[in-house]
Amino acid sequence: MEVNRANVTGLYTGFNTAFNMAFTGVKPVWNKLAMDVPSTTSQEVYGWLGQMPGFREWIGERVIKNLKQHDYTIKNKKFESSIAVNRDHIEDDTYGVFTPMVSEMGRLSAVHPDELIFGLLKTGFAKTCYDGQYFFDTDHPVVLADGTQGSWSNYGGGAGTPWYLLDTSRAVKPLIRQKRRDYSFRSMTDLNDQRVFMTDEFVFGVDGRSNAGFGLPQLAYGSKQALDVDTYAAARAAMGELKGDEGRPLGITPNLLVVPPSHEKAGLEVLKAQRNAAGADNVYAGTAELLVVPWLA
Repeated sequence: MEVNRANVTGLYTGFNTAFNMAFTGVKPVWNKLAMDVPSTTSQEVYGWLGQMPGFREWIGERVIKNLKQHDYTIKNKKFESSIAVNRDHIEDDTYGVFTPMVSEMGRLSAVHPDELIFGLLKTGFAKTCYDGQYFFDTDHPVVLADGTQGSWSNYGGGAGTPWYLLDTSRAVKPLIRQKRRDYSFRSMTDLNDQRVFMTDEFVFGVDGRSNAGFGLPQLAYGSKQALDVDTYAAARAAMGELKGDEGRPLGITPNLLVVPPSHEKAGLEVLKAQRNAAGADNVYAGTAELLVVPWLA
């Protein structure tokens, strides 16, 4: 193939089509547990996290609560993936070998939010959320009904492979996917470009700006104990009994069990099996959706 502007533009068009087809053909799962928050600047401050005042009977004037302001901030990051196609490959009509690579770039772009969200979830035992505690911790602060300071836990303990129980039924989710600029496929194909002139290569790449952060830890429970009916039941009970400031029940109902591939069998036994190992009815069958995530391996 002759290397000229028209042919190189056609090559870009073909690569762009391959990228978009792969991108739209993937169904990511991050949105099952994370809310999508658009960003308009380099970072966003989530000062409203934790501000969930309850209702009271309206007698006399309104009772205005002075809510604590949080400074939990998520900074956007830039991500990219690029390849170079040598001019010789275009002249020799062997550039088709790069099309699968471009398709893979599209697939990776589509699942990159999964990689960010579940990568963050794994760090929840060692990274802090809006209240200054680890996302999964035993001493999140709370104001008790008598006005004194107390604590609550969303950590089941243990030292094994982690698994997670979540309530994803609300508008606010356990995690946050923050998007500043969506992924886009671009190229450097001008024959007069300095890099093209010096290296005799055309560059194709995808880039975007985003990040992931923690939402409400009240909606998530992490455990490193062995996953079975008993530990699952304990996690459900801990979440269901959770109270917010001033002793107000939060009404949390977990509906999603997230596990790595190594816990798939245990998750199926807890949520799908009609009878347990002892032959008794499994009362927890169907109480949550099971999500097996390779990114948690």
